[in-house]
Amino acid sequence: MTKRGGRVGVGVAVAVWIAVPAAAQTGQPAASAKAPVISDTGRLKGPRQPIFFRHDVHAGQDQVPCLYCHSTATASSEPGIPAVQTCFGCHQMIGGSTPSHQAEIKKVREAWVNKQPPRWVRVHALPGFVRFPHMRHIKVLGPESCITCHGDVRAMPQVYQVATLKMGWCVNCHLQRNVSRDCTLCHY
Repeated sequence: MTKRGGRVGVGVAVAVWIAVPAAAQTGQPAASAKAPVISDTGRLKGPRQPIFFRHDVHAGQDQVPCLYCHSTATASSEPGIPAVQTCFGCHQMIGGSTPSHQAEIKKVREAWVNKQPPRWVRVHALPGFVRFPHMRHIKVLGPESCITCHGDVRAMPQVYQVATLKMGWCVNCHLQRNVSRDCTLCHY
């Protein structure tokens, strides 16, 4: 088995695991809400992406944990954009339930075959002189901490910026949690 084939094989195993409803994995009741079909993406908040990635379907309806796709957030300052390999690991088997979903999944498969990742449009950005260690925040606040800055993406068909992410907003969060406000924590 080639190295590449091994990674895809792992992706298949994870895809099967994810395909099992989260309720069966955790014993918790599954979310009953099914994400709505969206035919007009032009009215959605947030930047248009090269692939219409539905966070409300993946993270909401299917309950895929944030850290499955954004795994580097626990070990890095940058949460990172998932590799096409991560998407393809599931979507080599999962084809989509509607024609519009199938069309977007086709883009994922083509990106994998052509070895050309999509050029995602960044939604959340901080100035270059600001350091935001995702791993530290996740370690202290847990995986649900993503909602604090990014909003509840489980309900967003298309991700958009919810919080200002400006200095006053961050300082206010630190004040509320009685966390250090030393300048060198965030600034180089």
